Amino acid sequence: MARPTTHHGFTLFDTAIGRCGIAWSGRGIAAVHLPEGREPDTRARVLERFPGARESRPPAEVRRAIDAVSSHLRGEPSDLSSVVLDMERVPPFSRRVYEATRAIAPGGTLTYGDIAARLGAGGACRAVGQALRRNPFPIIVPCHRVLAAGERVGGFSAAGGIATKLRLLGIERPQAPGAQAASPDGRLGFDPRAALEHVRASDAALARLIDEVGPLRLRVDRTSSLFAALAQAIVYQQLTGKAAATIFARVRALFPRPHEGPTPEQILSASERRLRAAGLSRPKLLSLRDLARKAHDGHIPELGEVARMTDEAIVERLTEVRGIGRWTVEMLLIFRLGRPDVLPLDDYGIRKGFAAAFGERRLPTRGELEERGARWRPYRTVASWYLWRAAEAPKRGALNGATGT
Repeated sequence: MARPTTHHGFTLFDTAIGRCGIAWSGRGIAAVHLPEGREPDTRARVLERFPGARESRPPAEVRRAIDAVSSHLRGEPSDLSSVVLDMERVPPFSRRVYEATRAIAPGGTLTYGDIAARLGAGGACRAVGQALRRNPFPIIVPCHRVLAAGERVGGFSAAGGIATKLRLLGIERPQAPGAQAASPDGRLGFDPRAALEHVRASDAALARLIDEVGPLRLRVDRTSSLFAALAQAIVYQQLTGKAAATIFARVRALFPRPHEGPTPEQILSASERRLRAAGLSRPKLLSLRDLARKAHDGHIPELGEVARMTDEAIVERLTEVRGIGRWTVEMLLIFRLGRPDVLPLDDYGIRKGFAAAFGERRLPTRGELEERGARWRPYRTVASWYLWRAAEAPKRGALNGATGT
């Protein structure tokens, strides 16, 4: 007797890591798809797995699963254990692997061997790995928390490969003391509502830009250490985000527990051949080694010490590292430390956004930008974020009519 046809629905939804896909049936969630390079590619992957699935509004239980996944990817506590999965197509051994994997708490990891041992199948490491590579429910079944022997990163079949795996582990990593100051929204080192009110009141033209762009969506990326953040910044210099993420993931994958590293000692002990094979250019290798030496010698401050330092003191200390300039430190102050009063005067995007927002035909000089920016103190970071948005869309709506008054 033929099995009745299962009807699937699907939808795409926004998350902190991009636009994901989710498919469901009457039995529960049938699949989750992490973002591909483009939205049409994500949609195509869903339809490849479920031909004939209809893109539609998700029912209430699916909506709750979407909200839980979205919250989790923002680094917020969320309960994914109660999400019902449709495992009709999943082989019995894989079901057991997925159940064991769902039991790993956020921030924790196991190895393929650990999972096999928990299933009473100590020699089945390879079978565990194969089941996880076919995992149709990433995030809900957190296969990114399962590492290879020696706690090395292992593989990851979703788009982005090990870079995506490390990013997911980074979202879940317990935050180091002093990594971010407390704030009403739990992310920035200042109250964004008070900052917006101040900037609005201080500059009518910037207030119009704020109305055009909408709510402040500045987010701080958590970091386990200043060394880790600076190492990533060095690798990312002058590369596209995708290429840089791939190279940095390869560097981290050289060492055990890659989601926590690399450490200064690991960079110093690794051979030039291994580091270059991961994709590092020689100048970046030299910069990383210099950073590692200074961190090993105690010259790079810990996060707790940074919390007590002024912005200028941080700039002065960190720009002594080869390959680290003022702009790199200013990006760290904004996007890693959540500092409220940073205005990167030499940033092209800031200058371009200023010209667009204030109706200027030429880019402002450094002095002109600094003079105008004095109005926005002590929340110039907020102004910077809105000027970057203006640079992205300089001819939209109210940006055409903004004046310098």
